[in-house]
Amino acid sequence: MRRITISIEQALLDDLDAFMARSGAGNRSEAIREILRRGFGAEASPDAECVGVLSYTLDPAMRDLGRRIPQSRQERHDATVAALSAPLDHDASVEVTVMRGPVEEVNAYAESLFLERGVRHGRVALIPVRSEEAVHEHGGARRPHRHIHVLDRFEEA
Repeated sequence: MRRITISIEQALLDDLDAFMARSGAGNRSEAIREILRRGFGAEASPDAECVGVLSYTLDPAMRDLGRRIPQSRQERHDATVAALSAPLDHDASVEVTVMRGPVEEVNAYAESLFLERGVRHGRVALIPVRSEEAVHEHGGARRPHRHIHVLDRFEEA
């Protein structure tokens, strides 16, 4: 790891220290690395591999969203890893959907979902990954499957 020196104004340093306290970072270097990862993650190549974590609230009674959103995940069964829905009150649920695929496709699905009437507070977090085909033994039989490796940042195209 390389060591650098930076100069920042007091107000920004106060914000950094507040982030450090909230995030549990052990020192300013850890906090700055995390902020940089988050910032540069938005600049991922459209075809970079990722796992996307989509979170949002919805009104399940609104225009049949409680049926249509699970159907939209089913239509993307090859990219949908998991989904969780939890009721918050009589009119809203919070949902978390985990998707995998190219950044462009995960973001496109997230944006189309967040634009639905009755969906609010939509956010997507992209996790850079690299996948590879592997063949090795599981349970006594050799089987081909895919391994996903989490990366520190998106690789350049």
